[in-house]
Parts: sequence; structure tokens; C-alpha cells
Amino acid sequence: MIEIDADGVIDFTRALVRIPSVNDPAHGRSEAPAAALVAETMRGFGWQPVITEPAPGRPNVVAVIEGGGGPGPVLMFEGHTDVVTEGTLAEWTRDPFGAEVVDGRLYGRGSADMKSGVAAMIFGVRALQLAGPFPGTIKVCALADEEGLMIGVHHLVDSGQVDDVDGAIVCEPEAEELCPSSKGAIRVLVEFDGRMAHGAMPDQGRNPLQPAAEFVRALADVQDGLQADPGPHPLLGASYLTPTVITGGDLDQINVIPARATVAVDVRTVPGVDHDRLVERLTGLAEALAAKAETVATVTIGVNRPPVDTPLDDPVVTALAAAHTMITGSDPVYGGVPGTTDGTILTAKAGIPTVVYGPGGKWIAHQADEYVELDDIVRKTRVYAEAARRFLTRT
Repeated sequence: MIEIDADGVIDFTRALVRIPSVNDPAHGRSEAPAAALVAETMRGFGWQPVITEPAPGRPNVVAVIEGGGGPGPVLMFEGHTDVVTEGTLAEWTRDPFGAEVVDGRLYGRGSADMKSGVAAMIFGVRALQLAGPFPGTIKVCALADEEGLMIGVHHLVDSGQVDDVDGAIVCEPEAEELCPSSKGAIRVLVEFDGRMAHGAMPDQGRNPLQPAAEFVRALADVQDGLQADPGPHPLLGASYLTPTVITGGDLDQINVIPARATVAVDVRTVPGVDHDRLVERLTGLAEALAAKAETVATVTIGVNRPPVDTPLDDPVVTALAAAHTMITGSDPVYGGVPGTTDGTILTAKAGIPTVVYGPGGKWIAHQADEYVELDDIVRKTRVYAEAARRFLTRT
């Protein structure tokens, strides 16, 4: 078994958690201090991290580690340094950025999502490097803005830094599950424009609330169709179309027919759903309902991320599965990511096979009293080191 620095990876995780790396420029907070600590630690290992900024003050940190054992594949480990806001402090029983350890648990915002994953991938690769030469190359990438528009990973792909990568392990918290599949996401905004009028004279206006309401009702039929064809995915379950925002009118002027109503929809898809056809269908539906009410519909797509379905026999999955079994003594449990990760972009834009696997509970992210088990951090560090060895040597 490859020897790792268990105390070092825990101490480094705690140091990262103490940094409030929320993207909140109005209050002087960003992921930059966390990225600086990552880069400093890499330099301490003798690595030469390259720092780029997808946006001002929002760094990506990438280190390339040559194995010294001759040519071979290129493996990527990926994580992000930003975290979501801590939210309402009254909901926490611990300091969100205190990195307290109680009964074997490390508490704090980002402890699971995903500073423990970032620490584990860095220390796992360092352990493999110290164990001796290995063939091929490892790229360790700590990126900005996964919790937002994912500008970090888009910049990484667009800059060509991962053109040679053969497989990627995304170190997001998934408990003990290996997740080769992730749901796709589409964010749909529909604006229905009518004509303002007095509520007592509706015949003089064009009420956009009516087609907006019909559109929301019709989403259930579209969802039912997708849940029947292509149907549920074995690891991801069903596709969903969820209306999340409806606006229109003013409660201070209930006697006024508004000029505009807006509907936002969060769409989550499984492999087999054609995103282009689905967008066309939603656009056609909105336009038809608007025309019926003598209004106009404008459809805007804010996010369009396809689902990921990496084959279970892909080398990056089989190497990780074998490493998981060796370290834990248990057969891997395969699961799916209900949302999207940076791995979604790596697969969709760069064609890189990805698998998501990391320390922390699958459902703990973004909650108050977020935590990660110390044993889990150490275990995943060992798995990462062994998975890299197996992937690069193809054993």
C-alpha cells in the first residue's frame, strides 16, 4: 500500500476550511486565498503550479507532475476552491469557518464540498510521487467558480490545458459511491409579454399570466413524456422539469393586469434526452400558448449542460473501482450525480472520460453544520494514490 501523510492531509483540509472562499466581492471574499494556499503547498512539494485567472481575482491552479517512469497516459484530478455562502449563522452549531474537529468529524463550510477532496487529491498524488517513478503524467487542477457558472473549468478547457488528458477523477463528495454518470441541466427562462390594462377592463389588455400558468401546467406533460421515453436511468433515476420562479404583477396594484410574466424552469435530464429537441419543444410550446392569448413569448436558455454517462469499463472507472476495493475491502457501489460538476464540462467540451468520487456525504453539501469524517479524508487519499498508480500503469 502506498504510504500517505494522514496528518498532513487533515491539517491541510482544516487550513482550507478556515478560509471563507465564498465568491462575495462586495465583502472582499473570493477563492483567491484558498487558491494561494493550494499553490503554496504545491510549491512546497517541489511542483510548479501554473496560475491563471478566468476572471479577475478568481484563480485556477494547475500543477503537472511527470512520473519519471517513461511515457504513459495522462490522468487528471479535479476539484474547486470556491464554496457557497454559510447562510444564516443561527442555523449553525459550529463556526462555519472554524474547522473544528469533534468526535472524528471536521466541521465547516466546504469541509465536504469540497476542500477535503482538494486536499486528498493533492496529498494522494504527492504520496504516489514519493513512492517512486511512475509512467505518464498527472495533472492536479484546483479551479474557481464551480458553484457559479463554472468559468474555471470552461477556461481550463478553452485554454487547451487538458487537451492531452485521458481520464479525470472529480473529487466531489459522493460518500462511498463511484459516480460515472451525472444528470444534464438546462435552465430555461420564458418571458410572456402582453399589454397592461385595468383589472376591471380585461378586454382592453393582454394578460400574460394566463399563458404563463398554462405553460407551467404543460411542463408536467413534457416531464411525463421524458420519464416514459427514454425513461429512468439505472444510476440517475428520472428526468425532471421543475418550475422554480414565477413572477408577474404587483401586490400593491391587484387591479392592474401586468405587461409581463416570467417563468423559470430547472430541467434535469438523463442520458438519452436530446437537449436540442427538448429546447425546441419548450420553445414551441411557449410560443403557441402565447399566441393563443395574443401575447408574445421569448425563451432564453441560460445553462445547457448535457448528461454524462462514462462506461463502467473505461480505464479511469476500472482503476478507481479496483483502488476502492483494495483500500476499503468492499466492492464499489456505483451511483449517479443528481446535479452537475466540473466533470460535466470536461466530458462535454473536451471529451474526457470522468468519474466523480470523493470524501464527504452525498447529501451534506450546502447545509448548515456541514462536515466530513476524518477517516474518510484519509481513506480517499489512499484510494486516489492507488487509482492513479493503476490508471497510469494499466494494472
